[in-house]
Formats: sequence, structure tokens, C-alpha cells
Amino acid sequence: MMPSTHDWINNPLGVVEGMFAASHNNPNSGWEAKATEFFKDKLREKDAHTWIPSLNDVPLHYLKPNSLVKFRCLIQDMFDPEFYMGVYETVDPSTQAKVLRCGKYKDVTECGVNFDSRNTVPADRQTFYCVPIPGENPWVKVSYAGSSQARVVPSTSYTPTRQKRSYEEDDDMDAMDTQPLKQREPHTGCQGATEQHGNGDCKRQETEAPSSQTTSASHLDLNFPLPGEKGPSCLVKVYENGAGFKLNDTLEVYGILSVSPALSALADQKEASSSLLDPAECMETAEEQRVHSPPASLVPRLHMLYAKPLPHYNPLLPSDTLQDNSAFLSSTLSEMASVREELLAYFTHVLLGDALAAEFLILHLISNVYTRRDVLPLGKFTLNLSGCPTVASYTERLYQIIQQLVPSSYYLGMSLQNMNQMRLVPKKDYVANRLLSGALQLAKNTSLFLDEIQLEQGQLDPTGVRNVTALGNVISWQKVDYDFNYHQMEFPCNINVLVASEARSLLPSDCQIHIESQVNPANLEEYLGIHLHPQASSQLNKFRIYLSVARLLDYSISEEMTKSVEDDFVDMRKDDPQSVSAEDLHRMLVVARLLSLSLGQTSLCTDSWLRAKHIETLRRSRMEQHKTVNGNEP
Repeated sequence: MMPSTHDWINNPLGVVEGMFAASHNNPNSGWEAKATEFFKDKLREKDAHTWIPSLNDVPLHYLKPNSLVKFRCLIQDMFDPEFYMGVYETVDPSTQAKVLRCGKYKDVTECGVNFDSRNTVPADRQTFYCVPIPGENPWVKVSYAGSSQARVVPSTSYTPTRQKRSYEEDDDMDAMDTQPLKQREPHTGCQGATEQHGNGDCKRQETEAPSSQTTSASHLDLNFPLPGEKGPSCLVKVYENGAGFKLNDTLEVYGILSVSPALSALADQKEASSSLLDPAECMETAEEQRVHSPPASLVPRLHMLYAKPLPHYNPLLPSDTLQDNSAFLSSTLSEMASVREELLAYFTHVLLGDALAAEFLILHLISNVYTRRDVLPLGKFTLNLSGCPTVASYTERLYQIIQQLVPSSYYLGMSLQNMNQMRLVPKKDYVANRLLSGALQLAKNTSLFLDEIQLEQGQLDPTGVRNVTALGNVISWQKVDYDFNYHQMEFPCNINVLVASEARSLLPSDCQIHIESQVNPANLEEYLGIHLHPQASSQLNKFRIYLSVARLLDYSISEEMTKSVEDDFVDMRKDDPQSVSAEDLHRMLVVARLLSLSLGQTSLCTDSWLRAKHIETLRRSRMEQHKTVNGNEP
């Protein structure tokens, strides 16, 4: 059955408080673990995750406060732990009756808190600043939103087609017959925040910035890594297993939505009283208050019940691992070779008739850092497509095609202005005590398209030099050195970098191939107009599934095949030891691995090894010829 109005989705606090109340008679009941397990069990039910409204595609004012919502996100920053009242006691002013309350999963306490009670139990929780996955492409957003069944849940407030008046009327109707333990919205005058931050004598209550008319999104830097990004950011409150999460992890968070307007009133009080305090007595600066406690109407709070690490974020694939979906995997593998042929033909047109370059583009798009050996990231395959036309906005069009096929991507035009002015590397702001994001704070498997055609003559300033160095580190070592002012901190990454250039790129790469255009330059504009128009969505979906599955497949080489490759390498070096280096062998093994996976094969066979050797020989021969023709080509 679909969930009803007063259930675990619309009133999760009712479930939590019911378990809390039942635990009074049995202090050792372990109610907190039972509560989180209850929600995990519910979410394991078939299609249950599609019933939960998503912050990614539902406007915040359509979502019911204190309901269960989900958020597909990246952990952009981690704030200091904060303290709150896990259990507290309230006193009814008329009857003097005392009631124990649960403060978990809430920002605001009930009225009449007895601060002298010995029953108060302090607790702490972590806060993550989370943003939508940077560079998530429009087709992904549309597909996730389209698969949601949240809009058909009976009697919920969320129906996007309704006007706000309907929403408020629904809320009033729901409030009339809610379960007894549903948290009501108390009057502003007697609310108190349940949180206290960090160290120091100043008890740092979690509040919002003043809700004045001057406060708006334009006045608040939401700290998205990529310029021009839209979508909500969110303060995620974490109660269990906080140490199990890392900066830049991609998650789907399920939690209780908190957008209490009371936080704004508390912020007003706090700002008024802060002027009376000795600044030395308060550990939190005004700037830090503003950044860590933004208006809930712009940055909602999400109290985490459960978070699922995302193995991928392609909505066309099952949300779990491929190994848990054998039927999907077997049917997809059976079609891999034929879809590859179609994609190869498509890319051949896109790359101006160059089938060899198209082959390497496929290998690049399915590459992935599958492990690290000491400092060496294994599996990366940065591709430098040189010989790109400088006319007809070719590189921008090429990026748009890739954007249609991968879940997340970013186009970076390497103009002098961008190199000298952009913040690519995240930097710690000690005044506001937050990590300022940079364009290289990207989720795993993001496609980064570097357009070197945009680079004109001129001087890189110190910022430009640091940015180019940072790009080189991503390509060579798959790491970004975050700037903490007095030191750098190394963060591993897994970013697919494609460099489009006219001559050989000034950046390093794992593989360079020069496009040999089969198109007369005079006909280039017409050719691009014909061959670069969007494909049918059904065809695109086949390509999208193919590229994601190929990247997620396991791969191995048998001992027998390893011995065969070693013997082959010795034979290749017999006649001319200089002809094939250890680096060449490593690249051939990477190409062979990607070639096997592109065919849906999870282990290396002799045919794939011979094919990998063949296309590598063709590529190297082409580069030698090009070097001879163009003496300036390194």
C-alpha cells in the first residue's frame, strides 16, 4: 500500500517520539538504534525511496516541515560538533506537570523547559554543509524528478501544481488530527534552540540570520563549487557514524526537514544581545555566525536518519551496486558490444570522421581510478585531443555532446582571464571558519573538459600559475592540494580530464591523439550542423547506460594472461629495446583494460590484448608522423 498521511514519511517525529515515550519504562531498550533501524527497514521496501520528496527537485515551500525528505548531495564542508539537549524536561505552568521530551532530530525545544532538571541529557551531533552534486547535468535532474512518486502520496502538502494557499490550508487540516506526539509549531516567544556549539564560555546556540527583507540568496554565498550552479544547499545534522563520512563524499541523505521560523527570531535576539557581551567571552565571530547559521528558508536543516553512499549517480541504472542486480547486469552486458559499435559510429562523426580518435574517446569516458598503489592512481586515462578546429565553436559543441552522455561534467575555458581569476582550489577561511569551495571540488567520476583553444597569448600571474599547477596535479596524481593558508592538505580525487587543444597541450596527459579530420574546412560549419544535432533520447539513454556500466564493472587479469603479456613485451623489445618502454607497456595495459570493459568483458583475453596493441601502434605511428610534419610539436 502507498503510505497514508500520518505515517513515517509525513510524521517521522511521531515515530521517534513514540519510541522515546515507550522507552521510559525500559531505560535499556535501545530506542535510538531501533528508531534508525525502523526507517532503514521502511526504505528497503520496494520503490519506497521513490515515495520520499527530494530537495533536489521539489521547491522548499512545497515540502512539509518535519516530514521525511531526501537530498542527493556532496559534502562540501564539515563544521565543528555542536551540543544540544538530547533529553529535557518541560513544566506545564498551570498544572506544574513535568514531562520528559526528546530533543533529537529537532532544532527547537518545546515551551517551558526546566533548565534546573537533573533529567537533562546533553548530546552532540555533527553538521555537514552539503550541496547538490557539482556539474550534475540537466538530463540527470529531469530523470530523477520524473521517477519520483512522491507527488501521488495521499494527503501530503507536496503537490507542485498547487498554490501556496492550498498548501497552508492542507497543513491546517493535517494539524487538526495529528498524532499526539507530533511536534507542534510553538509560539515564537517561548521557543529555545536546543543547540550549543563548540568550546568557550559563550553558549553558541544554533540560530539563523535575521529574517529581514535585506536577507536574500544574493547576500548569502551558498558556496557552490562551480559558478552558476543552482539548487539548495543544506545543513545536514548527523547523529550516528559521523566519522564514517569524508569531505567530498557523495550521498543520498534521508532525514527530517527543519525550516522552523523560530530560528530567525532567536537570531534577532542573539544579535541584539551580542553587542552587550565581551567579544573575548564568545568563541564565535559574527561572520562565523552568519555562515554557520544561514536562514532556514535559504539553507534548510536536514536531521539525518539514514545516508546511502552513492556508487554512481546515473538515474537510468539501479540505485544499488550492479552485483545486486544480476538481471539488469546480464541484459546490459549482452548488448555492450552492439551499443559500442553505435557509439563508435556516432563519435566518429563527431570527431570529423576520425574512427581511431573516436575509439580513444570511448576508452577515456569509461576510465576510472579503481585503486591507488602508494601515490600512483591506477586506471586514470586523461586524453588530450589535439588538432581540434578553432572555428565554428567546435570544442564547445564537443563538450555539449559529452554533457548529454555523462551524469556530471564541467567545461573550463582556459582563457588567461579564467586562469588568473578563478578559484580552482578550495581555501580555508579562518574568519568564517569554513572551506571556501573551488572548481576542482568535484564529485568522483565528473568529466572535466579543459578547452585549451581558449588560451590566448599573455602572462599568467601567480594565481594563474597555481591554477595550472593544480590542473597538472589532478591529471598526474588525481589529487587536489587544498589551501589551508599555513599548509596544504592533499585530497584524492577521481576526475576524468579531457583536454581539447590545437597543438599538443601544455598540460600532461596519459594519452594524446591528434584528430585527422576527413572534412573539408570550407564544409565544416555545414557538417557540424548535420552531425552534431542531438540524438533521440532512446539512443542517448543506451549510450548513458553503456558508459556508466562499463565504468562500474570489475576487471581482472588471469595469471596465464599476465605471463603471456610479459612474454609479448620481451619479444617486442628484442629487436629494438628503445622501441617499447615500461611506460608504453603500462599504457597498453590500461588501454587493454578499458577496451575489455568497453566490450563488456571483465577479464583480459588474447583478442583484446592484440587489439589494444594494434590501436596503440596506430596512435603512436600517427603521432610520429605529425611530429615530423610539425617540427614545433613536441
